[in-house]
Amino acid sequence: MSVIEGPGATSPGDGALTGADAATPRAEAIVDLAAIEHNVRYLASTAAASGAAMMAVLKADGYGHGAVPVARAALRAGATWLGVCTMGEALALRAGGITAPVLSWLDLPDDDYRPAVAEGVDLSVASVRQLAAVRLAAGRADRPARIHLKIDTGLSRNGSAAADWPELVDAAAKAAADGSVEVLAVWSHLAHGDEPANPTLDAQAQRLDAAWRVATEAGLNPIRHIANSAATMTRPDLHYDLVRAGIAVYGLDPLGRPVADTPLRPAMTFRARVALVKRVPAGEGVSYGHEWSTPAETTLALLPVGYADGVPRRLGSRPSGVGGMRVLIGGRSRPVVGRVCMDQVMVDCGDYPVAEGDEAVLFGPGDRGEPTAQDWADALGTIHYEIVTGLRAGRVSRTVAE
Repeated sequence: MSVIEGPGATSPGDGALTGADAATPRAEAIVDLAAIEHNVRYLASTAAASGAAMMAVLKADGYGHGAVPVARAALRAGATWLGVCTMGEALALRAGGITAPVLSWLDLPDDDYRPAVAEGVDLSVASVRQLAAVRLAAGRADRPARIHLKIDTGLSRNGSAAADWPELVDAAAKAAADGSVEVLAVWSHLAHGDEPANPTLDAQAQRLDAAWRVATEAGLNPIRHIANSAATMTRPDLHYDLVRAGIAVYGLDPLGRPVADTPLRPAMTFRARVALVKRVPAGEGVSYGHEWSTPAETTLALLPVGYADGVPRRLGSRPSGVGGMRVLIGGRSRPVVGRVCMDQVMVDCGDYPVAEGDEAVLFGPGDRGEPTAQDWADALGTIHYEIVTGLRAGRVSRTVAE
């Protein structure tokens, strides 16, 4: 079954239209849950071989794929934990009927933690001040808060500094003794996870181990977790008790390997319908600034998507863009010409027949010859995370294929 989210549609589980009932959207991201399940089965089995459980990371609305349906698919396929960035994201999963353990890891010290504690959401704690706020929320919710103590092992982002760690552990141990918290884990995040041989991975693991020993010496019994997608796939020695797979859940290879060389299956296809077709004589400028002109009479197809939808402006023609963007229309790869506009791009179809309403695939798994999110990222000098999370909800409908 397919469900459609977007302008004029409802959310899954609330009477959403099926593909048979709704008009084809002008632009949509199609999410293949079978691919999600394939990826999670692979990642969960890889972790299980080391004795570790798997957390599927669903921050940023499941990296743009839809957090609730992805959560359901991931849990079916072997994930036992879920991870998000904020309490709001965690509570949205609870509202969607997800009861599995969910870790929220980037909340502010002065946030109201009571709703999350009441819903049994795990909370990452990185400072004594934040711990105090969580303990207060636990008292108001009349239940212990489930916490993961985060140590900064070398990324220099979130996490307790090593110098502050003993004080945080001591406060957490006292909170555990009085029943206001359950300390479930000591954890951290890798700076060079996509470089398996980088020596910082071993250095960070040693720092995590040292922080964990401080916690155990204080009478706590936490698990450890540090492995991201790349480390899950390449560093079994870093699996510890739990791995946290993010981008790999969605079939995008954290090591940058092409689709043909990875065990993962990309789950998202971004497509639009042709809005207008016209024959244009030779020598006509196309789009703003006329950075591209027709070298001969040709057929141009207008796609009703642009940088407001998540098509980066820099994918347009040189000199302001990188050039080289292509789309798949009628089974053939065709170049985008001229600048990418806020709402429109033009495709040069030559003399090939194309009709209004035809499907144009902007990126997908690549198995039909269409570009991939990795292709876009390579052209732009960025990462595929930015591509899939950059599609604009509300402008681009999302169809989730069960």
